[in-house]
Amino acid sequence: MREYQMYINGEFIPNGDREMIEVVNPSTEEVISRVPCGTVEDVDAAVKAAYEAQKSWAKLSPVTRAGYLKELAGLIRENAELLGDTIAEEQGKTGAVGEVIGAAENIEYVAEFARRYSGEIVPSDDANENILTYKMPVGVAVGILPWNFPFYVMSRKLAPALLTGCTIVLKPSSETPNNTYELAKIIAKSSLPKGVVNVISGRGGVMGSALSGHPLVGIVSVTGSVPAGIKIMEAAAKNITKVSLELGGKAPAIVMADADLDKAAAAIAGNRMKNNGQVCNCIERVYVQESVADAFIEKITAVMSTYDCGDPRVPGTTVKVGPLISEEHLKEVDDMVKEAIAAGAKCVLGGGRDTTKEKGCFYQPTVLVNCKHEDRIMRDEVFGPVLPISTFKTLNEVIEKANDSEYGLTSAIFTKDLDVMMRAANELKFGETYVNTAHGEAYQGFHAGHRKSGLGGADGIHGIEEYLVTHTVYVSYDMDKN
Repeated sequence: MREYQMYINGEFIPNGDREMIEVVNPSTEEVISRVPCGTVEDVDAAVKAAYEAQKSWAKLSPVTRAGYLKELAGLIRENAELLGDTIAEEQGKTGAVGEVIGAAENIEYVAEFARRYSGEIVPSDDANENILTYKMPVGVAVGILPWNFPFYVMSRKLAPALLTGCTIVLKPSSETPNNTYELAKIIAKSSLPKGVVNVISGRGGVMGSALSGHPLVGIVSVTGSVPAGIKIMEAAAKNITKVSLELGGKAPAIVMADADLDKAAAAIAGNRMKNNGQVCNCIERVYVQESVADAFIEKITAVMSTYDCGDPRVPGTTVKVGPLISEEHLKEVDDMVKEAIAAGAKCVLGGGRDTTKEKGCFYQPTVLVNCKHEDRIMRDEVFGPVLPISTFKTLNEVIEKANDSEYGLTSAIFTKDLDVMMRAANELKFGETYVNTAHGEAYQGFHAGHRKSGLGGADGIHGIEEYLVTHTVYVSYDMDKN
């Protein structure tokens, strides 16, 4: 069995007799590795290593730092199959190599901003003065990673941090730490200076609070649940540490009567089933206009029924859907489905565990109709392959229902009417709105949520600026000097 070690200041730290965390393959329910269960002392060592390394790292030019990022992206590409297989094993994701390549592309994209992010020269009221605003690194960054897209989200935090002159401490989820430790092995063989990237692991309650509350940390970037985000903010508050949070979502998809129903069904099903429904920004609830509801439900049920479950690592497999992350998580999803049916929803597809599998946390693709807007299945996040559907009469009604949520990450609308498109763009209160397509944010966009979906964001120049602070310099000089 593999056993990983923490990576601090360019060294792998012997585990000794420390407590270890077992990592389970959700497809086979077998223990596949053990990782260190970190302590507050480990957090302190990693942060201090990053803090010392940041002093010299920040003095390098952005172009020089970008060179290190490009080197790292190249090494990730070279090891894509290994990294992808590691993710598929510990998380059950289909197409995991695509996540790895996407991370490499994102790192390369961010590196191209080395000559593009900038400060300003601001006019002064004093003729003998210039005002300069510099963009400076915020310092030590902490990246707390999720289990659903652990490697890609890593790139979203690591790349802008390193480009801007920050150093970073990465803390992977206890469910999926192996890929981050494999990355540490790659970094150890690269030319990156010691301490610039550090990897530690452990229980979220201990490590998250210690990292967020450390006085030497400049920013904590978290992708996770709302309760986790609240705890991070509470811990960061004592030092007024900056936080960037991407938390839960309950994305609505609105299907108008004039929509291309085949296109809408394919897009919504494909998006909902991505990573077996375990994606913060995937479509979580559908509102379809009454006059086309029956036709749309028939079409989307047919599409959803084509998604078969299985272990993506089995040779020759063509499965589209892997397992849920854990047995506990499967039970949470199943409980919500049963509650919805008890409240009056009708299950037209799936509705329970995939009993054709002897082992593994596999859940059937599920479609629920006749759902009421006030039902929990339409309001709380369901991290699984479950699609609840409700109907509406008017655009005013559905915009109000879509906005009636504690979340505000992503949204979608399917229509051919330009007026309806623009109303949705102006009135849907979400960080992102997709028109006649499903969610798949771009490197050059800005992925951010409103309300309980988070603070700050990632991607594009705005994501890079999360890791920068403004330093204003007033320069007074003698205009009369010859």
